[in-house]
Amino acid sequence: MIQLQTEQESSPSFWQRHWAKGIALIFWLALLGIYYWYTRQNNLTLADSVSHLADLLTNSLFGPLLYIIIYAVRPLLFFPATVLTLMGGFLFGPIGILYTIVGSNASAMVTFGIGWFFGQDILDNENGTGVIQRYTRRMRENSFETVLVMRLIFLPYDLVNYVSGFLKINWQAFLAATTVGSVPGTVSFVLFGASFGTLDELLAGDVQLNPVTVIASIVIIGISFALSRYLKKKEVGVD
Repeated sequence: MIQLQTEQESSPSFWQRHWAKGIALIFWLALLGIYYWYTRQNNLTLADSVSHLADLLTNSLFGPLLYIIIYAVRPLLFFPATVLTLMGGFLFGPIGILYTIVGSNASAMVTFGIGWFFGQDILDNENGTGVIQRYTRRMRENSFETVLVMRLIFLPYDLVNYVSGFLKINWQAFLAATTVGSVPGTVSFVLFGASFGTLDELLAGDVQLNPVTVIASIVIIGISFALSRYLKKKEVGVD
């Protein structure tokens, strides 16, 4: 009976297990409430509100800064990084590459910090031979190379961030690898987003892909995978 009571007291509460989802839900409800209030006050349709938001981001002096801030807090909203990256190219064109790189690195550090703060050490035995222990040791001893390869092969962005923070790897190496390794993917997706044309053309249903930017996007993705394979073979050769 005493053991059962101790286990119940030590088990995490519902909020402790789902705090991140709760915060995200609060954010989403707040955003939906603001959107509903704004559209009702100004008698806007969905297309009108999208056009107003795009105009704020592209024609305002603080538009790029707002985009970067939205990208930085994106993990708290569970909003896909790929969608915002495509929007960076769609709204800003090639210059969106710079804004997206800054925003994506900021969001990476946010999720890395969350993983670092709430994570627990899983490598209790430094000399352990299990799969988890071996991979954990590899990430901690070769943080830059491991994270770089994961970025180049386009593993889920937030998953890499959380795992890196959870394992408490060197944050400087993590940031450097993220900055370098995310460039091919960022350039590729921003160029692909920029290939769709302008917002007015999209709302009018006149969508015409730019073949040059699409091909460039695909080529960059291929280069990224080839580079990751080269780095992995080089690492194996060194070992």
